[in-house]
Amino acid sequence: QVQPVESGGGSVQAGGSLRLSCAVSGYSYRRYCMGWYRPHPTKEREVVAAVDSDGNIIYADSVKGRFNISLDRAESTLYLEMNSLKPEDTAMYYCAADHGRYDICPWHYRGTGTQVTVSS
Repeated sequence: QVQPVESGGGSVQAGGSLRLSCAVSGYSYRRYCMGWYRPHPTKEREVVAAVDSDGNIIYADSVKGRFNISLDRAESTLYLEMNSLKPEDTAMYYCAADHGRYDICPWHYRGTGTQVTVSS
């Protein structure tokens, strides 16, 4: 059973930075996708950033140039560096993983989320 566990959320002022971590255990897929998503008012979710086993990376337009996703394969840990944070980045961030390509990832396995709050 794939089990992501997030950490690293918190409160920060606009312009500040946070780093989220996600320890992912239990996956054994040769082809996998991992990423971070947050709720969206009109879509099922907004995938903030995602990476797959081929090294493909994608970012939501709203975070391009500010967020950076990375995967430590040896530690099975996914990171999200969040810089130049804006109040609109305030959300519960979920780490998720599944079998598949980064752009069509089903995101069946997710953690319980970590809250990020950005004050103006």
